[in-house]
Amino acid sequence: MAASGMAALLFLFTALLRISLVHSQGLQRGFYDSICPDAEDIVRSTVEQYYDKDATIAPGLLRLHFHDCFVQGCDASVLISGASSERTAPQNFGLRGFEVIDDAKSQLEAVCPGVVSCADILALAARDAVDLTGGPSWPVPLGRRDGRVSSAADAKALPSPADPVSVQRQKFADQGLTDRDLVTSVGAHTIGQTDCRFFSYRLFNFTATGNADPTISPAFLPQLRALCPPNGDPGRRVALDRDTPGAFDASFFKNVRDGNAVLESDQRLWGDAATQAVVQKYAGNIRGLFGLRFAFEFPRAMVRMSSIGVKTGGQGEIRRRCSRIN
Repeated sequence: MAASGMAALLFLFTALLRISLVHSQGLQRGFYDSICPDAEDIVRSTVEQYYDKDATIAPGLLRLHFHDCFVQGCDASVLISGASSERTAPQNFGLRGFEVIDDAKSQLEAVCPGVVSCADILALAARDAVDLTGGPSWPVPLGRRDGRVSSAADAKALPSPADPVSVQRQKFADQGLTDRDLVTSVGAHTIGQTDCRFFSYRLFNFTATGNADPTISPAFLPQLRALCPPNGDPGRRVALDRDTPGAFDASFFKNVRDGNAVLESDQRLWGDAATQAVVQKYAGNIRGLFGLRFAFEFPRAMVRMSSIGVKTGGQGEIRRRCSRIN
């Protein structure tokens, strides 16, 4: 495809994307334009400062937003500190980026006290994290308010790295999301990392057979075993996209197609007819087009996900500090 044709296609995708993302679940674009006009710029500059020091904060912020939305809706309940709060749940082990949200909130309170919610900061920071890693940007519908409930027991709604597709599908359906949303959202793993402890069971004695998970590519298996040997560090960090770690692109789906996914839950997407069809579309062989397709669909999936169970109007509150209820 000629460069001019690709540019025209990208322009069309962008135009359609902006038209389709104007309103969602009572949220709206430009919510802070008149009441805190610098809100989005403050969040963006804060994310940039932390990203410039440590690029791995980008997937951390994206994961933080995802984990927030799947429990109690997108209401920043994951940010609340406490002995039995969400952030203490085993499913939330290793969550990162709290300090970025707290920093942005502190700056916003200094110029617009009691106006910008922690939930909206999370949604904006996730968008900016994707953009900084070379992924798409999108207009974020705003107007979320912060929740007053945070319980570790509710974190069971979160997908697990060992979940079969049937369980992943049900957990997404419980949030009003589709198979396409599932696969598209998992594409965020293109910039993600995980610990050896979350997949090493696939490498040596999978399901007590004494062998590795047969869905792992024979060429990829030795690489994973070298990174995570039997007596190695279970906390060693491993990129979820072996080809372009740290770059937000569609190569993750090629890895799933080719048996090079690190997490079992990611690889299982290729073994289900419905999810495989979506993976194949994103991993297609038409030069350049597969990347545009994912870049178009990911923002749409993010807007749907970030609209789960939102509190608006007189619901919830605007926290003064994100880590505690007013």
